[in-house]
Amino acid sequence: MSQDALPSARALALRPRSQPASALSAVVTLAWRAMLKIKHVPFQLFDVTITPIMFTLLFTYMFGGALAGSPEVYIQFLLPGILVQTILFITVYTGVGVNTDIQKGLFDRFRSLPMWQPAPILGALVGDLFRYSVASLLILVLGALLGFRPGAGLLGVVLAFLLVLGFAFAISWIWIIFSMKVKTPESVMTTSFLFLMPLTFASNIFVELSTMPGWLQAIVRHNPVTHLTVASRGLMHGTPVAGDVLWVLAVAALVTAVSAPIAMRMYHQER
Repeated sequence: MSQDALPSARALALRPRSQPASALSAVVTLAWRAMLKIKHVPFQLFDVTITPIMFTLLFTYMFGGALAGSPEVYIQFLLPGILVQTILFITVYTGVGVNTDIQKGLFDRFRSLPMWQPAPILGALVGDLFRYSVASLLILVLGALLGFRPGAGLLGVVLAFLLVLGFAFAISWIWIIFSMKVKTPESVMTTSFLFLMPLTFASNIFVELSTMPGWLQAIVRHNPVTHLTVASRGLMHGTPVAGDVLWVLAVAALVTAVSAPIAMRMYHQER
């Protein structure tokens, strides 16, 4: 090595190596990336904005009089259920986004980077908080305009939102598993809705359980969405729902404990 090259070599040797991003920094960065994707695919905001508004107005004014006597009375019953339905539907986009990244080869690049490896999955989940928040705010504002008045006030609404958020987080892991088994984002969406449609409509989101036939009540009573809806209504209106809240938390914890390790193992094994 020449004498002129020695100072440069020493300078390079003395330069400190850059440290990889922390786990929190990696998750936040990839969550921000998930939010920015909405800017380039604005159609993803359709289910966040148009769908909840459409369902709320449609059921309140078309069925409110028949089911509750007036739209003003029915909106007190309906709105917590619409919040549950909307957020559960939005969880599908977690799986759609993951599958899109897999098909484009981005996850292969993520795995080659010196960062905390669960960050791409957790970043996608955290990024969906934006969708959940936008949808919830729209529903609550529209509900207030239609006469919705939660008996437990703002605190009850926030607690209900957090409960639905926890359940949605658990369900999202299932769609992530689907996203790693199917070939296209459209397949993720189709498969997810095959499960979500009966879960949400065969529940007490739109009507009281007591109005259903006996055989149907037996099915709906054991539907996790029914317990989530009852718990959300109770938290918003200040009625006792401790049993349903604990039931929802237990199911969410169980689903996460089973699905999250499977999803992460599949992510590490994905081509």
